[in-house]
Amino acid sequence: MPSLPSRIASVRARIADAAIRSGRHPDDIRLLAVSKTRPAADVRSAHHAGLRDFGENYLQEALEKQQALGDLDIVWHFIGGLQSNKTAAVARSFQWVHSLSSLKHARRLDAQRPPEMPAMEVCLQVNICNETSKGGVPPDELAPLAREVLALPRLRLRGLMALPAPASDFGRQREVFARVRTLSEQLGKDGIDLDTLSMGMSGDLEAAIAEGATIVRIGTALFGPRK
Repeated sequence: MPSLPSRIASVRARIADAAIRSGRHPDDIRLLAVSKTRPAADVRSAHHAGLRDFGENYLQEALEKQQALGDLDIVWHFIGGLQSNKTAAVARSFQWVHSLSSLKHARRLDAQRPPEMPAMEVCLQVNICNETSKGGVPPDELAPLAREVLALPRLRLRGLMALPAPASDFGRQREVFARVRTLSEQLGKDGIDLDTLSMGMSGDLEAAIAEGATIVRIGTALFGPRK
């Protein structure tokens, strides 16, 4: 298997190529390394190789890594499912949350965000394929939730996150991501201006970038298959 720096370079090249083909600038797309299940040593190595943004799904695992890596200037993103008994720790320990999908959790994050910290950057997770096995806001409930979140002073609503059903066909991948982009554009027409689309992973980042992704969440292509 290629070295970690080589894999990072390969992913960055894929991002750049996809951006240029779409008439976009590669710097407009943020590479979020999905480090769930990876040891702190892997995160340290990836940081040493130039990555700064890391996404974690499991709270306790993330907190342990944060303690071990407190000397590094890491931006931590929570990308897993939120639970009420975990919002306080998430509010204290992460800069971003990508998986917000309920007003209850939004209010808890807002109330529990320490006042000395900047407002928490949040994305609303939209269940774009209406999968019962996945979390997220149904598309028709997105605008009311977005308006409620905008009113919370300790949260900063940045955009939408989507985790579509896997598809191997590039056209199908684009079609689903285009629906997410259209939702964001419709919110903008309704006065809810967003600047972030968190979508695209190792197998479909090109399609996501073609449809406007500003953050791609990459795990396997950087760290290899999960053990």
